[in-house]
Amino acid sequence: MIFYIESRDTDPCRNLAQEQFVFDRLDRDKSYFMLWQNHNAIIVGKYQNTNEEINAAFVKQKDIAVVRRLSGGGAVYHDLGNLNFTFITTAETGIDFSAFCKPIREALRSMGVPVEFSGRNDMVVEEKKFSGNAQYIKNGRVMHHGTILYDSDLQMLSNALKPGEDKIESRGIKSLRSRVTNIRPYMKTDVPIQGFWSALKDYMVNAFQMSELSLSPEQNAGIKELRENVYSRWSWNYGTSPPYTQRKTRRIEGCGKIEILLDIGQEGKIKNIAFYGDFFGNKDLSELEDKLTGHHLEYGELKAAISGMDISEFFHALKPEDFLALLLV
Repeated sequence: MIFYIESRDTDPCRNLAQEQFVFDRLDRDKSYFMLWQNHNAIIVGKYQNTNEEINAAFVKQKDIAVVRRLSGGGAVYHDLGNLNFTFITTAETGIDFSAFCKPIREALRSMGVPVEFSGRNDMVVEEKKFSGNAQYIKNGRVMHHGTILYDSDLQMLSNALKPGEDKIESRGIKSLRSRVTNIRPYMKTDVPIQGFWSALKDYMVNAFQMSELSLSPEQNAGIKELRENVYSRWSWNYGTSPPYTQRKTRRIEGCGKIEILLDIGQEGKIKNIAFYGDFFGNKDLSELEDKLTGHHLEYGELKAAISGMDISEFFHALKPEDFLALLLV
């Protein structure tokens, strides 16, 4: 028996928590198919260095959520022009993307979209990617999830997933960039995203004789708890990145050029930090470096670490908020 679960909540932290909840806590003798959307978000793979995948300044400016998922693979951009799908079932073999992409491919072909499976884990139209897929296998169960770019803002996608000019070296898995496209122009009947959602749902429910399943208040409470304890936390989304080094170089009007060398260890904590540049200052920078060492590279913690310090004594004419922006963006 396959159950269809629909999420109309667009919070990425909540939706990834729901995936894990269904995977870990619902009846293991059953299979599940889910359709869901996120508001603007970057979803990074389990083994990636978050900072290496995103354009941090753009992400902050546009208030784009950044959330880590359970599965490996590369970073993807979500918005309300994108539809996500998830299969949760018994793992018959090892990682196998084609088995789960096939029903989606057939559904889209029935709507006029000339879909092909490509490479390791992509679906494409005319050699342009519209669907990235990833899998997570544990205790004989598999979670397969993928994106469908239907009518997404591709310029936002490009800007959000384009790392900045800072030099980052890490042992994380890097995303492979591909040419991407929306599939709405290929549909034989043009419908908005909600019409596409309904059409895909109807195809899958009918083709596989799925029964719709609504989660109980108790189950939703469990999802909320998982959201708060895991997916909404900096420690999960950024802190679990592999160790890395980073060089940031900025020129600040009225202050000068500042170069920051960061050595980030386990759990996103600063192991070493050093400052160089043509700025002026009255205090020994080692005092500031000592204050920052051992802290997570996270706004609230760094702000507390420098509380009571006059940053302009280290970097003439630099304000504390601008200093924190240098460290984090």
